[in-house]
Amino acid sequence: MELKGRTINFLGDSITEGVGISAPDKHYFDILKKECDLAMVRNYGVSGTRIARQKNLTGDAWDNDFCKRALEMDNAADIVVVFGGTNDFGHGDAPLGKMSDRDVYTFYGALHTLITELVEKYPEAEIVFMTPLHRCNEDNHRGDGNKSFDAGTLYDYVKAMREVTEYYSIPTLDLFSMSGIQPKIECNRLLYCPDGLHPNDAGHERIANRLAAFLKNL
Repeated sequence: MELKGRTINFLGDSITEGVGISAPDKHYFDILKKECDLAMVRNYGVSGTRIARQKNLTGDAWDNDFCKRALEMDNAADIVVVFGGTNDFGHGDAPLGKMSDRDVYTFYGALHTLITELVEKYPEAEIVFMTPLHRCNEDNHRGDGNKSFDAGTLYDYVKAMREVTEYYSIPTLDLFSMSGIQPKIECNRLLYCPDGLHPNDAGHERIANRLAAFLKNL
């Protein structure tokens, strides 16, 4: 795919919002814009947000799930990139669910809903997903430790995203398997992801490089 002159909407969470970087121009998508001569990038990242909808709402920004916000994005986009899922693993009351789910209150069901919304809203655009990155507590079946039930490991959420995007033939950049970021290794964490979750400037540069190569090969 030729990226020069394209407009891309980025729907995401705190990583897309920019938590962890030293300056606004260090976002992975700003690096991508400069390197690939994009016309425009739009940041729809909101910290703490999840793909799935919660039944017990808190009244804060975390309630604005991806399915709600996808419908509010600007209609004029050549590419839409969705980067989320780590907060679905980390916290909230929505279960992982199963492939047959079609409502927004499980992770599987919300993925089906989100993809359908995006395909209908952007019928001629390229829609791309990126899986969650590795994180320090990724093997805890209760996410950050605050869930009241065993929901699954981060890998279970990554597998769900792979399964649903494959069903809809949506290109998916598997950052879980190929980002080169694994914060369980101390030197790697210090270099790319000091808090064990949010990539720093070097981490964003790595994501941008992976995403640029992926999009160019579509």
